[in-house]
Amino acid sequence: MGIFINKDIKVLVQGITGHEGRFHTRMMLEYGTKIMAGVTPMKRGETVEGIPVFDTVKEALHKFAIDASILFVPANHATEAILEACDAGIKLIVCITEGIPVHDTIKVRAYLQKKGVMLIGPNTPGITVPGECKIGIMPGYIFNKGDVGVVSMSGTLTYEAVWQLTNEGIGQSACIGIGGDPITGLTFIDALRMLEEDIETKAVLMIGEIGGTAEEEAADFIKTMSKPVFAYIAGMSAPQERRMGHAGAIISSGHGTAMEKIERLKDAGVTVIMNPTRIGKSISEMMRKG
Repeated sequence: MGIFINKDIKVLVQGITGHEGRFHTRMMLEYGTKIMAGVTPMKRGETVEGIPVFDTVKEALHKFAIDASILFVPANHATEAILEACDAGIKLIVCITEGIPVHDTIKVRAYLQKKGVMLIGPNTPGITVPGECKIGIMPGYIFNKGDVGVVSMSGTLTYEAVWQLTNEGIGQSACIGIGGDPITGLTFIDALRMLEEDIETKAVLMIGEIGGTAEEEAADFIKTMSKPVFAYIAGMSAPQERRMGHAGAIISSGHGTAMEKIERLKDAGVTVIMNPTRIGKSISEMMRKG
């Protein structure tokens, strides 16, 4: 399916009247994202940055055509908000919220899959297609339109890597944050498949981290890809049995280590970058060599 958002996608913001919702609504609008409406219970009739607010998603959809929803909803209400958007007929849901219980995410993901709804997150910085649209919290100024697709578990490492690429004169075709929780909707494999099918993308940067097996599973898929893949794995010096940053970033019983992931990726033909300060320069040097 390739990359599925562009300048024409119409977006709803759930939790628009909160501090984060207001701020990032303004940032998305400034980037050019078409935000049509917002939803906060018992706030119908208000406006945020000129965007009308409704009590429910269904009310907003009666007034506007909506393609995607982004959630700035506290963890104790986020599951309900995701299901509300799904049942109203929205087919792409971006969940910024961190701290949703894993068993809730498992149930929600299964339900959304049955309904044919794509979930990005939870605990994601969102998705950006440079020069077109951003649905999320990524800083817009770091991006430059180009042909390197970025897929990552980490928000801040994503921003750092994209900024390095931009400073090296390498633009990005799309940047997808799959989220840092142990269970997410969109996976590395899903995002890699999209970038493989996207005609604008010529190479891919994958940013992973310790814990779980997502990178190892991605390595098996990368073997089938026609485009060059670069990777950086965070957490090389992390101790075992201690969570580092993200909920999913924990080495358990010796599994999920950075070196295990690096070896699997190298075996799949991935160029693994070992120093995070050289992500941009390393990719620039290797792309110049052809």
